[in-house]
Amino acid sequence: MDSMLGYEYRLDWIVSFVAVAEHRGFSAAAAALYRSQPRVSVQVAELEHALGVRLFDRSTHPARLTAQGRALLPHAQAMLTNLRTLCTTAARSDGTPRGEVCVGIYPSASVYLLPRTLSLLQKHHPDVTLTLREGSTLELEAALLTGEIELAVRPIMPPLQTDKVNHATLWREPLVAVVPEGHELATQRSVSMADLATVRMVTIGDSHTGDQAQFETSLAFSQAGVTPSVVMQTNQPQTLIALVRGGYGVGVTNSMAIAVSKLDGVRPLPIRDAYCDRQVAVWWRADQPESAAQKAVREVMGMLPAPQWEWGGRAALVPVGDLARASS
Repeated sequence: MDSMLGYEYRLDWIVSFVAVAEHRGFSAAAAALYRSQPRVSVQVAELEHALGVRLFDRSTHPARLTAQGRALLPHAQAMLTNLRTLCTTAARSDGTPRGEVCVGIYPSASVYLLPRTLSLLQKHHPDVTLTLREGSTLELEAALLTGEIELAVRPIMPPLQTDKVNHATLWREPLVAVVPEGHELATQRSVSMADLATVRMVTIGDSHTGDQAQFETSLAFSQAGVTPSVVMQTNQPQTLIALVRGGYGVGVTNSMAIAVSKLDGVRPLPIRDAYCDRQVAVWWRADQPESAAQKAVREVMGMLPAPQWEWGGRAALVPVGDLARASS
């Protein structure tokens, strides 16, 4: 290895290049890095000059990666991932984990998980810090595989299309129906899958992915042998609630999404025969060494109590995964 290369390229050039690519623009990258946009632009330009290639096509808005930029991006991301691993695997002589861990979580889960995880980390591993990236279930899978995040908290469904990851289940949560106040189903204490198949449905999911993304709701209807009339899919709980409140349809989603949403004008109802629930897990790369800080975060997540639900139908659920055992 030519050790002199380290003096020809500055780390902040690489950081700015990756940030512009991941945040899809110079302005968004500058905001994420807490730097001025001109500074980010100059750093990317200096990297382009040093490499002798154009990384971005600036004639479009936002700027797009060139073919050379797309080819070099995974290598730049790997450099930052390796640097993060170098920092987080460094430990004091007493073996105390320390360093920064980037965790990706989908929004409704982060409301429950993040403050509790930070509290326990401060108590048990004060030298470990977290950075957060929120995204949809499918976005978190991509971010984990590209090294943008080190841990991902996302449901088991839809399955990840790779064998390069491990996971441990954190909790399970039942599906729940959401009906507008005044709806004919609102007078019932619970509903069946057959009841739901007779009304217009708004569900959690990505409408543009079709059957390739099998979310829990579609699996529950399939197992019940009924075909719902789904008029809209969304990954945002508040959007689902707003559509239900507006009379656009009856919603079906996971309990955590309802627990963190404003429920004015709607009523959650247990689904008595939804023989499919949401399993939420923490995921990590199986094909890369894991730092002590990553293991500490997973251990802390495994110490958290199971979420509690106010609506009936099922007792409080106990976490399936024992992350303390999984991290050993």
